[in-house]
Amino acid sequence: MKTKSLLVISIIVILTMVLASCAKATPVATEAQEPMTAPATDIDCMGAEAGDTISMLYQWSGVEEENLNKILAPLVEACGFVLNPESTRDQALLDTRVQAGTPPDITFWNVTQLSQYETELIAMTDLGINGDNYADYWKSIGTVNGKWLGLPVKADPKTLIWYSPTNFTTDGYTIPTTWDELDALVEKMVADGKVPWSTGMESGDATGWTGTDFIQDILLVTQGPDYVMGIIDGTIPYNDAGVKAAYEIYGKWAMSDTYAVGGSAGTVSVGFNDAILKVFSTPPEAMMVKQSGFAGGTVKDTYPDLVYGTDYDFFGVPGAQG
Repeated sequence: MKTKSLLVISIIVILTMVLASCAKATPVATEAQEPMTAPATDIDCMGAEAGDTISMLYQWSGVEEENLNKILAPLVEACGFVLNPESTRDQALLDTRVQAGTPPDITFWNVTQLSQYETELIAMTDLGINGDNYADYWKSIGTVNGKWLGLPVKADPKTLIWYSPTNFTTDGYTIPTTWDELDALVEKMVADGKVPWSTGMESGDATGWTGTDFIQDILLVTQGPDYVMGIIDGTIPYNDAGVKAAYEIYGKWAMSDTYAVGGSAGTVSVGFNDAILKVFSTPPEAMMVKQSGFAGGTVKDTYPDLVYGTDYDFFGVPGAQG
């Protein structure tokens, strides 16, 4: 099989947008998978043969990276090719390789970069992918100028706030349905001597992404989705007053130990998984954490006796559009 340049785009329900500067990540290459001598008969190798080498670039690390490679292991074993996986958060690395004509064969990357690489991508139809296996909605997300260029491989709702229904009931709090109600709830918690938020963002080379997610949700509430897309495509400058206002809202909460566990120091030093757990510890260190859908699994794994819907649950960021 000839090596082909293929980008498989990682879809996120709320498009990820980097709104804060993070340290550049050093690419970390993982051990290549050894080829097998004969393919299994129950897996379609789509032309891959024993001895072929396929390069793969993605942004995941830690458990997510391990899980990805576990998912791919049966395919690698069945088809006998060598898989060279590499993890990085550095967009510049991908840009450099594409411009040099040596892009990875497969890339799991943010959907917002799809159009940037339109001319380098190979259409799904040219690769023999059966479009009937995918809903039109999913195909449309990976389509640029009529060409189906990307497959969604991960959907992760991010505009969520996790909390303990038990603790809310005990303290007399109700789920906010508007942004003003959320703001009022935060102030009520402070007045009651409680810490509203757990905002820890430490994530190694990816530190800061929970903050950018939070700011993006604030922008979706205060400015709307068209405004957010304008920042992404450059029609709205990053120093616009709306962006500044969103940072000020986030900063008020994340930088103060009155509003967030550990204040600014805790925000930058507490791991994002630990930040989730602080809401469900006994006693709780905070009342809420804004985090993606995977947070429920983190709680379940750490506190298996807690019951979803009773001890931990979520509600959508009130007022977020798009």
